[in-house]
This record gives sequence, structure tokens and C-alpha cells, in this order.
Amino acid sequence: MNDEKKATRRSQNWFGREGKDGFLYRSWMKNQGHPHDLFDGRPVIGICNTWSELTPCNAHLRELADWVKRGVWEAGGFPLEFPVMSLGETQMRPTAMLFRNLASMDVEESIRGNPIDGVVLMMGCDKTTPSLLMGAASCDLPTIGLSGGPMLNGRYRGKTLGSGTGVWQMSEEVRAGTMSMEEFVEAESCMHRSKGHCMTMGTASSMASMVEALGMALPGNATIPAVDARRFTQAQLTGRRIVDMVREDLCMSKILKREAFVNAIRANAAIGGSTNAVIHLLALAGRLGVELKLDDWDELGSHLPCIVDLQPSGKALMEDFYYAGGLPAVLRELGEQGLLERDAITVNGSTLWDNVRDAECFDREVIREWHKPMREQAGIAVLRGNLAPDGAVIKPSAASPHLLQHRGRAVVFESIEEFHERINDESLDVDENCVLVLKNCGPQGYPGMAEVGNMPLPPKLLRKGVRDMVRLSDARMSGTAYGTVVLHTAPEAAVGGPLALVRDGDVINLDVPARTLTLEVDDEELDRRRAGWRPPQPPERGWARLYVDHVLQADRGADLDFLVGGSGAEVARDSH
Repeated sequence: MNDEKKATRRSQNWFGREGKDGFLYRSWMKNQGHPHDLFDGRPVIGICNTWSELTPCNAHLRELADWVKRGVWEAGGFPLEFPVMSLGETQMRPTAMLFRNLASMDVEESIRGNPIDGVVLMMGCDKTTPSLLMGAASCDLPTIGLSGGPMLNGRYRGKTLGSGTGVWQMSEEVRAGTMSMEEFVEAESCMHRSKGHCMTMGTASSMASMVEALGMALPGNATIPAVDARRFTQAQLTGRRIVDMVREDLCMSKILKREAFVNAIRANAAIGGSTNAVIHLLALAGRLGVELKLDDWDELGSHLPCIVDLQPSGKALMEDFYYAGGLPAVLRELGEQGLLERDAITVNGSTLWDNVRDAECFDREVIREWHKPMREQAGIAVLRGNLAPDGAVIKPSAASPHLLQHRGRAVVFESIEEFHERINDESLDVDENCVLVLKNCGPQGYPGMAEVGNMPLPPKLLRKGVRDMVRLSDARMSGTAYGTVVLHTAPEAAVGGPLALVRDGDVINLDVPARTLTLEVDDEELDRRRAGWRPPQPPERGWARLYVDHVLQADRGADLDFLVGGSGAEVARDSH
């Protein structure tokens, strides 16, 4: 690389300076033992790490970062690791989603404010993936993603046990009286027995798959188990590749075009991916100025089959998916059906089709043939009607087919607290034909749109053998969850959406094939109810107040209004 090219690197605005400023920028860095020649204009690679012991799924990312550094050094770069806010789905209250946009701001400003030429995003647990992608997209430097990888399969008493999915199943069995509390506690140590993120096709695995389908990671990123030596190899190759991306000026906006999002939406359908991918990809597209709407999910993916037999929609887990051929085998199936934007560019400089055209499938029980799918027409469906003027979503692959067309009496809960107070009451007026309705759990209402949409069923119905009911809310649900659950209802109840007006005994009509969600109450009555509705009090201060004042609705990705778009990576004025 000639000296003129090196001198134009962004990092040289710090390290290539002479006089007092150059002294300041270099000298303090040298206290870590860096020799002077490292500041000669070689690509400075920021390793954006969400490691945290409070984020169990990411607790191994410090070790993985060392392998990234090895690759960066090999390729002639200068790796510098930095921490950003980590979002542990299982630990953070009231919900990690409340902090996704805050974490994205941390990422964006950390990248822009520092001497960085290219970025490796180290991701794992659910919200760490979209927050890092969103923040980096608003800077638009050469960027590559690296997921931490899924855990090994859970095993309990000779059977496979999946992250999250097993919790929802077993907790209902405890409530039904068919599983003891002692057995339930024993399963805790059996479900999660290695490093890594959830090994079901939950949000972590879905978003890792989205990163690969978008072209933002090297092939194989989504499925290699966290403890497999090949995950370290992937990290090292990622470190090598980001250095060349800087030299090629292959920035995010050159990869994340509409074609990439089309591929991701179709891949999500084929793998039975999480409904959370909807809200995250809408937000990411908004950062890049890519035209993407909620209805694109229905138009592009809802008619596609689910060909991956993974929990919660199926039986297998991510370890099995990797051995079967992983996401490349699924993308090849899509490409052979003419359902892949083949020319979409990826981080390795090749097209997506070039990366997957020779991918093999080694287990047709896990990755089905296209014409022998696990579920037909299984992609996420978008519903509209007087209950959801701006849309709601449902995941048919995880729902009960007999409930996809259903008309029932509403049993309404005004808050999650009321739900917990009443759901176990034996006198609750509810039967299996009712529709459970939960309000005030959307972006503003909770706040943060928590994963509470997959409401537990009443114990008296569980004892009768009922295992699914239609459930409706403005909340999200864990990607590991399942059931006939209508989510992301927009506008939400807390802003006066129609959901706020539903009362006990109202009749709700769900028709997924027709894509309708209807409250069978006349407009005159709804107007009377609307006149008496009052909004909830907002938080008094801090991040929660800023969030509630500026968060967009679910159909727009629940980003903050002032974060939509990007500001690039222009070098700011000197600090001294």
C-alpha cells in the first residue's frame, strides 16, 4: 500500500498528525506497549464487543475477540477492542428491547468518535445483534458481523431440550400438574450446558441468520456452535477479511441494499425465524434509507414454506442445523427456486449466490426439500383491520392450524400486572374458545415492548389438555416461544390505538388466510369508548422518558424518531 493511500485513512486524522496533537493521540496509546510503527497508516480495526458476564449468551466473546485480533494482525491491520452496552435478554428489566436504541447510540458514537477505519461487530444475545448493526449503519464504515454461536443442544432425561421453548413447555406442565417442581428445577442445569446463545430458532439464532442472509457476515456465521473450534476459525477469518474490506472501501451501504433485505425476509420464512426479526430489520433499513415496509414481510415471505425443522416450529436444534448444512444449504434452496436476489454483494466481496451455490445438505430430516416442507405458507403474516390499522404480525409456523381462523370472546387484561393477578384464578370466566387480550405492553406502554405476548394459559384449561389459545397484544414474544399469538399490534394501546378500546366480552375475529383482525364492535360504540380513554402517565425522567417521547410504533421498527437515518463517519474537531 502506497504512502498516499495510507495517509487518507480515517485513523490518520489521529495517528498521522504532527506536533502536539499527534503526540497526544499516539503517546497515550503507547502505554499499552504499541510500537511506533503501528501508527503508520495501516487499517485500524475496531472490535466492538458486547461481552458481559450479565449477558450469559455473550460471556465468551472476550475469548473470541482474541481470535479476531489474530486475523487482523495477520492481514496487516491494527486491532483495538472496545466495549459497548451489552443487552442480556434473560437478565435485563423491564426488557432488553427498551435499551436496543440506546445501545445503538453507544455503538454509533463510539465508532464515530474514535480512530477507527473498519469495524468487527461481536454479537450474540437477541438485541445485541440489531443494536450493533443499527449503530454501525449510521456511521457506514467497512463493517463485518461475527456472532458468538449457539449453545450445544440441551439434554434432559434422555431427550432434547431447547432454550426457551422448553421453559414455556415445562412451566405449563407444572401449572397443569403433570410435571413436578423438582423435575422443573433439575432441568435448569440441563438446558444450558455450554457457552453460546439460545440453540432454538429464537431471536438470537434468527438474527444471526439474518446477518448471514443480509451478506454482513462470512458464510457459516449463523450456525457454528460456540464451543466448536470452527467458531474460532470463523473469528480469525473475520479478522482477516475486515482489513481487506477497509482497503476495498466496502462499507455497509454497499451491501445492505433492498436486495439484501429481500433475501433476509425470505430466509426468515424458510427457517421459521422469529417475529422479532421484523421489527429489527425495519429499524435497520430506516438507518440506511432503504425502502422497507411492514407489508413487505407478508408480500415477500408469507407464502413461502418453512423447510427447517427446528424448535419452536419443529423438533431439532441449531447444533443439528449446523451439521445438516446450515443456512447456506437453505439459501441454496431459495436460490434454486428463483427466490434469492443472487447478485446481492456480501462482506467477502462475492455475491450471495456465489457463496451458497454449491452448499450441500447432509440431513433432510432437519433441512427439508423445498417441495417436502415442514409447513406450507409459513412465513410471517401481517394482519390488518379495525383492531390493527397499522398492522399486527403472527408466525403461522409456530401456531395451531385450527386456530388460524377463529372467532372468540375477549378476556381482557389492562396490564401485565393484572394478567398475573387474574390468570390463575379458578373463577376466571374463560374457556378455550376465548381470545386472551393484553394491553399496554407496546413500545410506549411497557415501556420497551416486552416479550410477554405469549401469555401462559389458565391452569383450569391446561388441566383439560388445552395447550394453545388465540392471544392478542401490542407486545412481542420470545423467538423461542410458540402458539397462535398475534403481536406488535399498531397503534399500541398506550397511544390510543383500537386495542385500548377492547372490553371483556367483545367478539374478536382472526382470519389469517384473509389477513384480517377484526373487533366486532360498531364504530359508534368505539367512538364512545374512545372519548372516555385517557393515556397512561409517562415516566418522569431519564432514558425511559426520552424513549417514550421519541419511540416509533412497531410497524416502523420502534426506533427513535431522531435516530432514523445516519450521520456518516466524518471526523470531528480535535478534543484539545
